[in-house]
Amino acid sequence: MPTPKQMDKTAALVGRNVPRKRGLAPDADLPAEYWQALLDDARAEARSGPSEAALRLDQIPKHLLRVGCRRCGRIVEIQKVDAVRLYGREALWKDVARRLLENTCTLRTGRHEEDGCWPSYDV
Repeated sequence: MPTPKQMDKTAALVGRNVPRKRGLAPDADLPAEYWQALLDDARAEARSGPSEAALRLDQIPKHLLRVGCRRCGRIVEIQKVDAVRLYGREALWKDVARRLLENTCTLRTGRHEEDGCWPSYDV
């Protein structure tokens, strides 16, 4: 338990620690410096290339392809050789992954907007 002297000292410091500049409102635009810092980040450059989902099967270097569902947490794996045999070399990975998930989907509600899985492509 603090002494009365310590409590008085703490109470006197409370008003001094208030920031002079108010923060942004929830609906306010972020400052330009924030956006520039994001663009200057080296990781932003790495994401600007073609996405992994947009690659054709013959462009993917790995032998095991994996797609997961963000909705139900299910993961489906297929070897690249089998995917090429079933869907062809020119097939896009996102199309193949979507078919793999839809063929085994268990979340069917009857509404088109809600049916199916939400793919997370992991090449």
